[in-house]
Order: sequence, then C-alpha cells, then structure tokens
Amino acid sequence: MSTDTNPATESTESTQSTGSTGSAEKGAPGAKPTSGAPGGDGLRTGMRPDRQEPVLPTLGAVGMLRWGWRQLTSMRTALFLLLLLSIAAVPGSIFPQRNIDAGRVADYIAQNPTSSPWLDKLGFFDVYASPWFSAIYLLLFVSLVGCIVPRTKVHLSALRSRPPRAPARLRRLDEHAEITTTLSPDEALAAARAVLRRKRFRLHSHDATSVSAESGYLRETGNLLFHLALTGIIIGMAVGHLLGWRGDIILAEGDTFASSAGTYNTISPGPWVDTETLPPFVLKLDQLHVEFNETPGRSFGTPRLFDAQTTLQSSPGAPKNSENVSVNHPITVDGADIFLLGNGYTPVITVKDAQGSVLYREATPFLPQDGNYRSVGVIKVPSASPKQLGFTGFFLPTAEPTFTNGPVSIFPDTNNPEVALSVWEGNLFPGGAPQSVYTLNTDEMKQVTKADGSPALIRLKPGQTYQLPGDRGSITFDSVKRFAGLSVRTDPGAPISLVSAILATLGLILGLTIKRRRVFVRVRPAPAGDGPDGPDRGTLDSPAGADGRPATVVTIGGLSKDSDPGLAAIVTAITTGVHDRLAERTDRS
Repeated sequence: MSTDTNPATESTESTQSTGSTGSAEKGAPGAKPTSGAPGGDGLRTGMRPDRQEPVLPTLGAVGMLRWGWRQLTSMRTALFLLLLLSIAAVPGSIFPQRNIDAGRVADYIAQNPTSSPWLDKLGFFDVYASPWFSAIYLLLFVSLVGCIVPRTKVHLSALRSRPPRAPARLRRLDEHAEITTTLSPDEALAAARAVLRRKRFRLHSHDATSVSAESGYLRETGNLLFHLALTGIIIGMAVGHLLGWRGDIILAEGDTFASSAGTYNTISPGPWVDTETLPPFVLKLDQLHVEFNETPGRSFGTPRLFDAQTTLQSSPGAPKNSENVSVNHPITVDGADIFLLGNGYTPVITVKDAQGSVLYREATPFLPQDGNYRSVGVIKVPSASPKQLGFTGFFLPTAEPTFTNGPVSIFPDTNNPEVALSVWEGNLFPGGAPQSVYTLNTDEMKQVTKADGSPALIRLKPGQTYQLPGDRGSITFDSVKRFAGLSVRTDPGAPISLVSAILATLGLILGLTIKRRRVFVRVRPAPAGDGPDGPDRGTLDSPAGADGRPATVVTIGGLSKDSDPGLAAIVTAITTGVHDRLAERTDRS
C-alpha cells in the first residue's frame, strides 16, 4: 500500500532539522559566528536562521510624489495651511499697506529707515499680493481640491449604498433596549419602520427578522459644502486680484477729478487689467459735511456726520447728476464703486520769490495723525531759485496756543487753525528718484536758519505771511479747505466670495448640528417561559399567549459617530411605537 507524503509535514521536519543543526553548530567548540552575529548574513541575534530580515522596497520618484501628494491633501495639512494663512495675514493689519494708503507707507518708511527696506523686500507693505502669501493660499487651494474630490466620491457611493446588516449583539451598541410583545415579528418590524420613516431614516431589511436604518448623510454633505465654499472664497480672492483694480484720490472741496490711470494719487491694477479701459467718469466734490461732538465726555471730538455732496458725470460731456457718498454708501459708476474713506484739511499755501512772483499756490493735503486731526504735510517748491525750497510740518485745526508740548490740536474742527512749518533748501529729488508727495527727503537739503543761526520755524494763521530769511521770498497761509479721501475700486471676485461665505456658513451649520446615526431593530420569538416571571426582557406588553398569539422579543440598538444625546430618544420612540401598535390592535379587537 502506498503512503501519501504531506508537504507541510516535510517542510516542518526540514525546518526543525535545520534549526537543531544550527543550534549544534553554534554550540560546537571553535564554531564560527552565526548569521545573527555582527558580520553575519543579516539575521538579527536570536532570530531563527530560516527567517530573513524584512527589506522595505524603495519608494522611487513616483512613490515620493505619491507620498507627497497624500501628505498635501490630508486634512491635517489643510488645517495647518488654513492656520498658516491666518498667521500670514497678521502683518497686513500691523503694517500699512500700499493698496490701502500709500502715504502712510511712505511715512513709515521715512520714520524707520533701518528696518523698512527689509520689510519692503519681504512684502510686508503689500502682504496680500506677496509671493509667500500667494504660495500659501495656492497650496491651500490644491490641498482642499485634493481632499474634496476623493471624499465626494466616497460620499456619493455612500448615498447609493444600503445601510449595513444589523449586528448579532445589539446590546453592545451605545444605546439599546429590548422589549417583549405579543405583536407578530412582521407587525413589530412595521411599527419600527413607521417610527424610523417619520424621523427621516433610510431603511433596508437584509432579512425577514431585522431592519437597518441610517440617517445624517447631510452631515458629510455639509462638510463637503464647507470645504467647497472655502475653495470658492480662494477663487474669489484670485479673481479679484487678477481682474480687479483700486485707485485712491484726495479731492479738495471745489476740485474736479477726471478718471484715468495717470490722475489717481495711487493706483493698483490687477495683473490682467488694462488701465486704458478704466471708466472715464468725472467727479466734482461740491462740499464735505463733517460734524464733531462738542459735548464733554468720552465721545468728545468724535464725528457725528461724515458725507460728501458730489457732482458725477459717467463720462466727459455726459449729463451731470448730484450724488451723495458716505461711509458704507458708495457711488457706483460703470461697475466701479466710489467709497468715502476719510477726510482732512488742505491749507491753501502761496509761496512767492523775493520779487513777488508766485512760485507755488495750491491746496495742499495734510494727513491726520490722531483723533484731533493733528496733520502732517509737505510743500515742495522746485521752481525756487537759486536753491529749491521744501516746507514740512503740521496743520492744527484747533491749535493749542502756547505750544508748551509742541504743536498740538485740541479739537478736530477748525476753531483755531494754524500751520507750523520748518524750511529746507537744496535738492528736493536726490538722484531724480520718485518719492511720495507726503514726505520730504532731506539727504541733500539744509535747514534754513535766521540771522542769529537758529532754525527758521514758521507759525501762521489764515491770512498771515512770513518773510523767509535771506531774501528767499515769502510764504502765506491763505485759507483752509476740507478734503475727502476717496477710493475707487472694482472687485469681480466679491460676488463669488460672498456666495461662498454664505455656503460655508450653511455647510458649517449642517456639519455641526446633524448627527450621523445608525439604528437596528431585530425580532425573534420569545423563548418558552419568557414572561412576567421569566428572564428580565424589559417591558412586557401582555402575557405570552394571553390572546392566543406567541410572544416576540424586539431588540433595538443605536449608535452614533459622535456623542449624541438624542440617540436614546430615538430608541425610546421605537419602543413607544411598538407599544402603540399593540394598543391599536387591542382597540380594534
């Protein structure tokens, strides 16, 4: 008779034999080190000789790219980039920004000559257009898209799938209950289905003795909507940056502004904006209404009224329309919004030479520095001879007469207007480089002094004239006008960002309020003797066999993805529904 050989047995015996031989060799006098010893064939000490050290495969270029993509599209990376984006936006609220107030940027650079060049190179004065800020939100955009696409596929698959089969032991779930009733299994399941349908659960029966229910799919829908909305906000920002533009102007009362790329004080067009296509409107500032609170107290000096009466033409030669612009109530013309951002004063200054010829006569804007409108400004007279003249100093709407603490304004309205200036002569534009109209570069200038060698400091009230030392001419403070700081801007991405922000809020509400729940109901015949005197099965609606019907055990279990205080109420509602169905049957009988 032939005998079959078992390959597994042979392999085991061979292994044991090899292992014992290895042990014998190890214990033999003068034996060489085993492969587990240093310098062996790669086996660790104590390892069986037939087991090799696992060798991990190398990733390679494709594997590294795949690993990097998974890291970038993970939720942890997206949250980190979102946090990094909020941190990167902080400098934009600390340092003045060119696209908002170029004058303040110029003042900051002049006052901080050491740190400002480095800050400017790093983009801290134009944070939201800097390469590093753009890199962060582009990475966030890619991360969100890479996270949303696979999650959307999984969610769509889950929407088409059926609730899973009921577990065998429902008592192990977070919330559970078990009752014994004289309803038939089909009647008990029908009562449970009715309750679950009212609570908008999706139902499926994998067999005749159970019902599986699931709800809360809108939770994941809300999460996806929130992430899609974040992507929409980023897209809106990109569209606004590429296709939008902004121009700022300072317009004194009575002056007229004609819109073109060269007439704005500062202009920031998007990379894809053709400045030749800016709306050619004409705007005249008729009057600026500003009223301040004169009642002593904490609100003393605060503005009570701030609006401007203007005359607007959509294009040169078009009909004139009277328009009122105030804070948060802009004028719209050809898709551009004109906002009223600020106000201040423009002293009308006249500078003459020694022969009485007018060298300079303009309403010169002085920029407010505090709540009492202590304002700084610069007057540049390049036509002065033999050296160019520059004046820098303060305009004080209500000057403190003694100047004990220096030039100070004690109220923002023009109750006691005065200018305080110093005089400089030399080269106004060293190297021919452009500079802000609100700063005076004194690198190649010298302060003008009086005959006794002290600096020539000027204090003038409206109508007063000061004769400059050394027959340099004179300067006259003629009058005071108000100016309005206007910002003209278009932002094609604003509607996209607005809709996305609303959808993000809706998605966040859905994600935070809706619970993902699963509820299972299983029925089985009650064991013999199960009743009031039998094992504890929960609630007994009626003794088994009281109406000639066998008893049915109904087991209910529910679980939620997160902490869910409402899950117990759903389980209780199902038990109540089963009891109510029995009561209805009893009433009909």
